[in-house]
Amino acid sequence: MNYLILFILSFVIALSGALAPGPLLTAVIYESTKQGFKSGPLIILGHALIEIIMVTLIVLGLTRFINNPLVIKIISFMGSFILLYFGINMLTNLSSAALESKNSNKKPSNLALTGIMMSIANPYWTIWWLTIGLGLVLGAQKLGILGIIIFFLGHISADLGWYSTVSWAISKKKEILSIKVYKGIISLCAYALICFGIYFGIASFISPSKLL
Repeated sequence: MNYLILFILSFVIALSGALAPGPLLTAVIYESTKQGFKSGPLIILGHALIEIIMVTLIVLGLTRFINNPLVIKIISFMGSFILLYFGINMLTNLSSAALESKNSNKKPSNLALTGIMMSIANPYWTIWWLTIGLGLVLGAQKLGILGIIIFFLGHISADLGWYSTVSWAISKKKEILSIKVYKGIISLCAYALICFGIYFGIASFISPSKLL
């Protein structure tokens, strides 16, 4: 495997995962209706930071402490709680939602932190890194530190490209959104997070790997 093949492989595999609906996509859609195009890139910045930590743990061989049924169940349960909280909070604030926030005193969400939280809250993000990601990192490691860097660049480029496209498309439509459609998008995002939360909560009592 050379560097170019490694980059392309990493990009394609990451893109296939990014295209699938999940908490991160839901967060990008929701925040893009409020804060515009910057939501996608900044949320992915937070996502990238936590993924750098995961890659580092794999390289150092520390993921064996995470890769056991009890830890995965705990991660699933905690992720379920976080997603339910975000979803319910969206619904609670729905009545005060507005297309324009210039006169609002409410502090905008920290988008990078949202990216971190949505990644951690998804137990299948952890499982992906402990299975597919683990194999890819170990393969890239054979090409040295540059191989790991190229792997990560290919991986995060797919996430950045897709989620930035999503946030750009939504921000461009914002000027023609009615308040009814706007609230509909928020409601959809909220219920999606609640459903993910319930799903992961069930997984925490069964087996996350069986629900993949």
